[in-house]
Amino acid sequence: MKLPQGRLVRQRVVSDPGTALSSALEMELTGYARLESQDALLLDADGVGVVTFERGIPVVAYHTATDTAGEDALADIAVAGPYRLELYELDAEVLADVHATEAFRVPPATPAERLAGDPQLAARTREAAPAARLRDRESEPSEDTSAVEAFLDDEEKIAAIRERAREEAEARAAEWGFAE
Repeated sequence: MKLPQGRLVRQRVVSDPGTALSSALEMELTGYARLESQDALLLDADGVGVVTFERGIPVVAYHTATDTAGEDALADIAVAGPYRLELYELDAEVLADVHATEAFRVPPATPAERLAGDPQLAARTREAAPAARLRDRESEPSEDTSAVEAFLDDEEKIAAIRERAREEAEARAAEWGFAE
């Protein structure tokens, strides 16, 4: 997914990706957030999470390293913080094609539930979302399933994280001259 450079409206380091979602909602941002995790910042890992917004409501999620989109991308974005957060303003017309790609779309409150684990932010997002977007596969969060539990239930994601960590550890060991 390629997006043109928007107008930078906020840049900072945050410990919680919910900060990006809350800021976008409060600003009624039309544009996107770039979330670069500590892995990318400290370990030279590739990948940036991108969430687009229309009037502060999340529309699309994408992860550049794993090339995942939609709800699958949220699991890849939700790694340990801190994150370098950049919020960009962009015209809605420029985002129209990306927002029309169904495979990239996420229900409005799902990023707040999965990235931030914040039911209050999810509720605020639902309240602010247009009714047509709420019919976009949106479901009420389960009270007995937290974002962490949902993540832990995804065995493929856990296996992929373990494999990626093993590969990075082996690469670092080789780089530092440790022998087997």
